[in-house]
Amino acid sequence: MTDWKEESFTLKTPYIDLLQLLKATGNAVTGGDAKAYVIQGLIRVNGELEFRKRRKLRPGDVVEFKGRIRIVVLGEAEDTTSK
Repeated sequence: MTDWKEESFTLKTPYIDLLQLLKATGNAVTGGDAKAYVIQGLIRVNGELEFRKRRKLRPGDVVEFKGRIRIVVLGEAEDTTSK
């Protein structure tokens, strides 16, 4: 069983590209790093391998990175930490 590091990311726009999400959460230092992770098959979106670098992520999507990090994409109204 894998111990997942759980993260969330709150959108301020209707969507975010996969590469932008990896950089914004600090899981990729550069866009080149983020592209390499996608090409190497280290990313799953909603449980399925994702090879599209510009995949648009919306609230409710779950991104798994390297089989260790799970990022849940939230919409502004779903952000419960600021209340």
